[in-house]
Amino acid sequence: MSIFEIMMLLCFGLAWPLSIYKSYKSRSTKGKSLLFLYVVLVGYVAGVLHKIFYHADGVIVFYIINLLMVITDTVLFYRNLWIEKKLLAG
Repeated sequence: MSIFEIMMLLCFGLAWPLSIYKSYKSRSTKGKSLLFLYVVLVGYVAGVLHKIFYHADGVIVFYIINLLMVITDTVLFYRNLWIEKKLLAG
C-alpha cells in the first residue's frame, strides 16, 4: 500500500463532491465535459482492475469511492442535459 497513491486519490477525490454539488444545484451542463468525465471513469476503472488483478490492497476502496463520485457526476450531466432539452422544447 503506497501512501503516495492514497494521497493522490484523496486529492482527486476532494474535488468530486463540489463538482457533484454544483451539477445538482445548477441543473446545467455548462462548464462540464462529458468526454472528460468518461476519460476519468476509464482511468478509475483501470485502477480498480489493476488492484483486483495485480496488486490487491486496501487502496482499492479509494478508487471505488472516486469511481462512484464520477459516475454520480456523469448521471447528473445526463439529468441536466435532459432538463436543458426540456426547457428548450418548453
